[in-house]
Amino acid sequence: MRSKVKLDSLQSLLHENHPKRNVNDRALWCIKEAFSVKKLISKADPLTDQDAVVDNLVCTVWKNIALPKVEFMLWLALFGKLNTRVMVADAGDPVLEFEWKVTYGTLSPMGVPQQVILINGEFPGPNLNTTTNNNLVINVFNQLDEPLLFTWSGVQQRKNSWQDGTAGTMCPILPGTNFTYHFQVKDQIGSYFYFPSLNLQKAAGGFGGLRVNSRPLIPVPFDTPEDDYTVLIGDWYKRGHKDLRKTLDGGKSLGKPDGVLMNGKQAKEGDRMEPLFTLKKGKTYRFRVCNVGLKNSLNFRIQNHKLKLVEMEGSHTVQSVYDSLDIHLGQCWSVLVTADQDPKDYYMVASVRFTKYHLHTVGKITYEGGKGPASNELPEAPGGWAWSLNQFRSYRWNLTASAARPNPQGSYRYGSIPITRTVRLANTAGTVNGKLRYAINGASHVDSDTPVKLAEYFGVADKVFKYDVIGDNPPANIDSLDKINLGPIVLNFTFRDFIEIIFENHEKAVQSWHLDGYSFFPVAIEVGTWTPEKRKNYNLLDAVSKHSIQVYPKSWAAVLLTFDNAGMWNLRSESAERAYLGQQLYISVATPSKSLKDEYNLPDDSLLCGVVKDMPRPKPYT
Repeated sequence: MRSKVKLDSLQSLLHENHPKRNVNDRALWCIKEAFSVKKLISKADPLTDQDAVVDNLVCTVWKNIALPKVEFMLWLALFGKLNTRVMVADAGDPVLEFEWKVTYGTLSPMGVPQQVILINGEFPGPNLNTTTNNNLVINVFNQLDEPLLFTWSGVQQRKNSWQDGTAGTMCPILPGTNFTYHFQVKDQIGSYFYFPSLNLQKAAGGFGGLRVNSRPLIPVPFDTPEDDYTVLIGDWYKRGHKDLRKTLDGGKSLGKPDGVLMNGKQAKEGDRMEPLFTLKKGKTYRFRVCNVGLKNSLNFRIQNHKLKLVEMEGSHTVQSVYDSLDIHLGQCWSVLVTADQDPKDYYMVASVRFTKYHLHTVGKITYEGGKGPASNELPEAPGGWAWSLNQFRSYRWNLTASAARPNPQGSYRYGSIPITRTVRLANTAGTVNGKLRYAINGASHVDSDTPVKLAEYFGVADKVFKYDVIGDNPPANIDSLDKINLGPIVLNFTFRDFIEIIFENHEKAVQSWHLDGYSFFPVAIEVGTWTPEKRKNYNLLDAVSKHSIQVYPKSWAAVLLTFDNAGMWNLRSESAERAYLGQQLYISVATPSKSLKDEYNLPDDSLLCGVVKDMPRPKPYT
């Protein structure tokens, strides 16, 4: 109601100055010459409370006024009433509103009762089905007994790291309270997921699929499928997340998972189960498959059916056909599957990779009107990681396809941009006071009570963290360090620099890395040690733009990207254990102009905590 009253007041103010309306005007818009900024400001006094323009007021007016819209927005800005949460870039795009009640529940995903995290009673959580440039408004009610945040893995949050949902960017939603996320899936398409980012809560659930569909006028390089399905796969522990957390806090590894889940359930071939999906003979379906697990890479395959890869983390790919796909932690692939087999039941299979132990699960698909059970003879997973590396090298960006915009993906020629800075990041494991920690270049990240983004914005970074506590290169003795340093890790980068990051894996396990706020180009993965001479092997033409990258044992991976999204962004291991015990850091990309062109202001309803809790808010960007 408050929003409606203030919208009416603003429209009345416009009407007072000139009540005549053009026949094309749907709201109270008047002849340009009838207005002056001075006159409007003088009449704006009744609206001077800080909240005069709330929530979707700007969007509401924008969608209902005729030109000149931009001048109207400038008036609002001059009044000081333009809510920083609803920017001009967002105005006019559809708003999708959700209300989430986050609770505990007792379910038996692996056959024994255990505590899980539910969203509106669902495990996994609800799928978010959006379209490019939609604005999402998600009101989260935390009914757990501990703080909560959600992060939106792969959503770039352009100019808006305030909504990224990590411990370094936001204060947590305390138990018994709520917070409303406002963000836009700006200029993106593709397959993603969300999950709770604090306190190892992902090990209890709270994750769900997030898809961003193309706008109707943007061509997609394949025919519209008969249906679109989300498949969430991941390894799982029977122990609760608090118990797992105690193990890590005690300095020990979590060890072997207890099994693998597919859409929240574990099943073995031959078990009685309901089909997850029903297919029509001869039709083609899109499966969005995401590894939302905690520890292991997984291989995904479907009995007797081929997988045509069409999209990876927001990029259309060259459409190659595979028998199975390795999907590493935090990654989402889209495949087309044609129902071209005998009408009966078939199993989808997900199994762990690169381990001495074997874990797998199945989910059933059935043909409409089909007869006959699925065969208990499952297709075998590939062996070794050399096969996986070769599969990675087969992926290609579809240069002629459009993504979120009409221009072809290949119009961005990343291979011709000079590298400004090279950063080499080496992951290692070690101990601190006898307890297990994971490190990057000899340092292990620890979250501070004050999110590093807020400390930076309020000008008190020196009270919370030091920039660049690790260098651009790992220490020469990285494999024999006798000390791991603990504390927040924040690397400072220059806005719009073109960066080369080398991920060096000195360990025997496959690593999976993710960067919030960006997509990058994985131009090479090779065995051995990186040197500048290795650049001659880079794919500088059609590497697939994505937000995650795996690094095989004793190997390295190189990615290229432009740091053109101002904010504070989490770079982390997608292994829940490794991230919890320090294998993550934050990248600060500050805008030198302090301008709304580059970064949004701190939202009015942002939660404040730590040293900034009672501080006055800085002067907003203009």
